[in-house]
Amino acid sequence: MADDRTTFLLTADDIPTHWVNIAADLPGDPPPPPLSPRTGQPAGPEDLAAIFPMALIEQEVSAEASIAIPDAVRDAYQLWRPTPMRRARRLEQALNTPARIYYKYEGGSPAGSHKPNSAVPQAYANKEAGITRLATETGAGQWGSSLAFACSLFGLECEVWMVGSSYDQKPYRRSMIQTWGGTVHRSPSDRTEAGRANASHPTGSLGIAISEAVEVAAQREDTNYALGSVLNHVLLHQTVIGIEAIAQMEMAGDRPDVVIGCVGGGSNFGGIAFPFLREKLRGDRDVRFVAAEPAACPTLTRGVYRYDFGDTAGLTPLMPMYTLGHDFVPAPVHAGGLRYHGDSPLVSALVRAGLVEARAYRQNETFEAAVRFARTEGVIPAPEPAHAIRAAIEEAEAAREAGEKRVILFNLCGHGHFDLAAYDAYLAGTLEDPEFSDADMQDALTRLPEAPLLA
Repeated sequence: MADDRTTFLLTADDIPTHWVNIAADLPGDPPPPPLSPRTGQPAGPEDLAAIFPMALIEQEVSAEASIAIPDAVRDAYQLWRPTPMRRARRLEQALNTPARIYYKYEGGSPAGSHKPNSAVPQAYANKEAGITRLATETGAGQWGSSLAFACSLFGLECEVWMVGSSYDQKPYRRSMIQTWGGTVHRSPSDRTEAGRANASHPTGSLGIAISEAVEVAAQREDTNYALGSVLNHVLLHQTVIGIEAIAQMEMAGDRPDVVIGCVGGGSNFGGIAFPFLREKLRGDRDVRFVAAEPAACPTLTRGVYRYDFGDTAGLTPLMPMYTLGHDFVPAPVHAGGLRYHGDSPLVSALVRAGLVEARAYRQNETFEAAVRFARTEGVIPAPEPAHAIRAAIEEAEAAREAGEKRVILFNLCGHGHFDLAAYDAYLAGTLEDPEFSDADMQDALTRLPEAPLLA
């Protein structure tokens, strides 16, 4: 029976000792392997070793059910972990719903989001491998600032390519990167071939920024590349969120009926969902999973399941995923972290298998949900988790109509303190509301690379 507390806190002793590797529990055949961009054959370690340390490559391909978290990483995690889980009682009252709504709050990390959960182990692995410099991309700036923070912990240089629209919208994210010692460039830039080739797309995209960072990393022996989402090892690191949430739900005396996260590349969704999904696959609980994405970049809801490049220039391996086409440039919505043309192969496989439901929401309805949440619960959310809040409200309203005491858990993956220009536009009634069109989809289909079709 749920108790009457609002906040559920763990101690430093409860920081997880292992990450959950959901790849070990996937039903049916394993997901198709990534393909080398050079040969079109299954990618091996040699295709990744130019830009990743071996420790991360081993995590990427591991079939082990759990992977130990290094002591140095757990020590760094203590700067902000464990994070709180809260019950949104005031939102429940405002919605007049019998549902119980909980959220895991990742906004208390140094960078203000969940991204340091992976930035720290990636920086540590590269430091141990003798790398002195990391290159990366960032959409909304949360990943770039997180990697700059992590690099500062381990004495690494950090160079960030920031998607042009977010670079303009969020100048103080740039200041955070620089405060932690990183350098940041507006993408597309004139510093790389990939950037110069995409100068006609000044708002940029994550695919373009990835191409710029990968190009630089591949050209320098002292530099590796770090990715903030999509790949297996990144989602692996994020499972500390869900592992803690399972313990906190037990503290609350409750069990979620539905677990929700926003999805761009899949990192925070995988982080909250995968530990619960493991229990579902092993028959220990009955729970639904909802992935919420922007209607302007509806990868999971309108994309095609195909092999595609993870970047615009075609430098990365071809990955099996839902995609809108690797050179698709989404509208410059304020949820910059969700403006990605593809999605995690793991999340894509789960959607394909019917284990995860994907929903798309327009920009204005997500900000309406964000404002409602801020006015009841006090936290001003980033635009990315506003999509998860929209889905949670939808679930709570459905529970009210059905008269069900539905238990809802969502991941509030970051605060919106650097997104107030977007709130200004919404409150003034001038926020744009773009949507992906049928013409966009037809255009994407014509530009997919030659690759084996997926069953």
